Amino acid sequence: MDAVDSALRADAVVGMRTGCAVLTSTTAPTMLPADYEAVGHHGRARGVVMCRHLSRYSPIFILLALTGLIFLLSNIHTLENLSCHTASTLLQLQNSIHTAFVQEGPPYHNHTFCSHLGLEPSPEEALEERYLLNSIAWPQLPARPAPAPLRQTSDPVHSLFAILPAEGGREWYVGDQLEVLVQMHDFQGRPKRYGGDFLLARLHSLELGAGVAGRVVDHLNGFYSALFPLLWAGVAQVEVTMVHSSEAVAVLQRLREQRPDRVFFKSLFRSGFLSETTMCNMCLPPNPQQQPQEPLCNYTDLHTGEPWYCFKPKMLSCDTRINHAKGGYRKHIITNKEALLFQSDVNIKVVIHASGPDRINVLPKKIDKPELENSSVKPEPVKYIPSGYYYQGSWRVLGGTPARQFNDSSSITQCLMGKVVHMYGDSTVRQWFEYLNAFVPEIKEFNLHSPKNVGPYMAVDSKHNILLKYRCHGPPIRFSTVSASDLRYVANELDGLPGGPNTVVLLSIWAHFSTFPVEVYIRRMRHIRRALVRLLDRGPGTLVVIRTANLQALNQEVSLYNSDWFALQLDRVLRPMFMGLGVVFVDAWEMTLAHHLPHNLHPPPAIIKNMMDLILSHVCPAKTKKS
Repeated sequence: MDAVDSALRADAVVGMRTGCAVLTSTTAPTMLPADYEAVGHHGRARGVVMCRHLSRYSPIFILLALTGLIFLLSNIHTLENLSCHTASTLLQLQNSIHTAFVQEGPPYHNHTFCSHLGLEPSPEEALEERYLLNSIAWPQLPARPAPAPLRQTSDPVHSLFAILPAEGGREWYVGDQLEVLVQMHDFQGRPKRYGGDFLLARLHSLELGAGVAGRVVDHLNGFYSALFPLLWAGVAQVEVTMVHSSEAVAVLQRLREQRPDRVFFKSLFRSGFLSETTMCNMCLPPNPQQQPQEPLCNYTDLHTGEPWYCFKPKMLSCDTRINHAKGGYRKHIITNKEALLFQSDVNIKVVIHASGPDRINVLPKKIDKPELENSSVKPEPVKYIPSGYYYQGSWRVLGGTPARQFNDSSSITQCLMGKVVHMYGDSTVRQWFEYLNAFVPEIKEFNLHSPKNVGPYMAVDSKHNILLKYRCHGPPIRFSTVSASDLRYVANELDGLPGGPNTVVLLSIWAHFSTFPVEVYIRRMRHIRRALVRLLDRGPGTLVVIRTANLQALNQEVSLYNSDWFALQLDRVLRPMFMGLGVVFVDAWEMTLAHHLPHNLHPPPAIIKNMMDLILSHVCPAKTKKS
């Protein structure tokens, strides 16, 4: 509001110096803070025009000014009291407008008010949606009259884990499964009696450049198990991290369902010298004063039915929309008590220590390991099989096409010869375009004069007939500014591809959906799945690669908008939706969890290189010798 007040005072000074009234439209209760600057510019422009029209009446204004001055001097005391009363009234109005944006809790009580938009799903799709939502259901907190104080919430410092002994007390061997038991305590050191904490676990060896993601099982009583396959001989160290307490997850869950507007968007409308900026979103919040809804511009996609709306400009038509941009992040969306649940180095991504040793020594696999004679007497425990693991810094796939190493640019050029690679999605798939463009000198980026980090991008190697293309997905996209003409939905782009053995499609769509209910993400993935089915039908042999979500660095602010918990929920519905379609998954979740480098929304080059090696291994699989 300081910036707003400064802008208004500046306009008042301009008005006094020119002798003109500077008119603005800042009284609208839905005006965004980011829009005040633009509105101020328009107001000053109208003020200058007004000056030109009124200059001919200047003698009359001078006479009126003198009359007003005489009146002011004779009634100064009355006007002082009136001025104070007016200032008080304006201050109350300002506070009421400010309260509409800054509140101690969720202002909307309707549940998932964004999820109902879009085309009605078929009965089969509705059944699938219920299954997916049930599969990611998170344990609920026990019923209590009031939120728990911080001292009764999960504390990673007081919590402990222990490595369970090997079966029969024997030594550990490659091929065994390691189990770790975690017990959560609160800040008073008392054991927790319910589950719901968000934990991560990995097994690693910095010396060997090895690492594998663990599977965490919630026993719903304060105890958790972490399971790890033993995949290399040598030292293996256990690491368990609490990302969020169960109480913090409950806050995130409420925000996801009730505050999908916590990231807001805007669009610029322009015609000639007149321009306006209004707020946009998949669904716009209801009017808190119960006044008639402002008119909307409906930009729902005609082919997919994906909804998108903007408040209609006051003086321009809806077809004068120029661009789309992230407006900003809503502040003060949680209470002060809830804010205590999101403290860096206290209860956000804090390591849990072991009550005893945190590492084991793994021996090479026994060749003559005896098999159980009767597995029905004592069945083997369920084995957790990850998608892969690191060894000597390289990602090794468990099952499926083995990953090859593409350590020089010539091997990548030979692999991509004659290929057209289409990349669609967010900035995490743009990293792949940037990697190839930087690593392979023969590939030259074609200057499309696109905004930096936004695109669209295109790179060409005409000698080897290689074409790389990148385009961001349609809204919601939080990039700085995207031209309205460049906003394309992935499903529509896929419908424009002929496909075939020389076509590679790389998709990464997740990070910009973390603020919306999961139903919104399911709907978007459903449209993309339909388009992929059509693409694979008309272009057999098309290689489709889908990148999953990854972990990132978290603090309080990032947690409320882009927490790993949101990413995990999206990741868990993404995989089953595309199973059986013949697509390839790049498991970015496990590849970032298993690696020793810090988590980052945009993974470091070492991880990107392993991802690209995996993709190229599917483009150019190793030839097997015929028997």
